Amino acid sequence: MSTVAHKAEAPKAVGCMVITVSDTRTEATDKSGRLMKQYLEEAGHRTVLYQIVKDERKEIVEAIQTGASHPEVDVILLNGGTGIAVRDTTYEAVRELLEKEMPGFGELFRYLSFTEDIGSAAILSRAVAGTYRGRAIFSTPGSSGAVRLAMSRLIVPELGHVVRELRK
Repeated sequence: MSTVAHKAEAPKAVGCMVITVSDTRTEATDKSGRLMKQYLEEAGHRTVLYQIVKDERKEIVEAIQTGASHPEVDVILLNGGTGIAVRDTTYEAVRELLEKEMPGFGELFRYLSFTEDIGSAAILSRAVAGTYRGRAIFSTPGSSGAVRLAMSRLIVPELGHVVRELRK
C-alpha cells in the first residue's frame, strides 16, 4: 500500500499531550507550548493534556507516563531541555522510555535546522522521537523557531499517519 493510501486511512484528528520542559516558564510565558497547541488545533487535532514540568528527569518521565496512561492521548509532544547543558535532561528521560525510536525525525529536524534556520549550531540539538506504550512521542527544542519548524514541516504533516501505524 502506498504512503498516499496510508495517509487516506489515517485518523483526521488525534488526541495529544503537550509537555513544556522548563525551569522558568509559566503558562503565561510558555510561547512554545502555545505554539504547539495552535498548530495542533489548526490541523484539526486536540490537546487533551498540557503540562509544564521542571527540567528534572523524574518529572519528565512522570509527565510522559501520565500522557501514556490517558485513553484519549495518542501523541505526546515535548518542547525544551534537548540541548547539551547540564540541566538539559529531556533527551535522557525520553530515550529511557522509548520502545521504538524514529531516528529519521531527529535526523530530518537537524537537517532542516541546518539548511533553513541555524546553520551548524544544529549539531547541538538532541531532538528525538519514537513510541511508548502505543503512543508516539516527539521531543523538540524549546525555542519557538524550533517548535515552528518541527510542527509545520515534520510532525503535523505525519501525525495521523503515525497514529494509523501505531493502531495497526
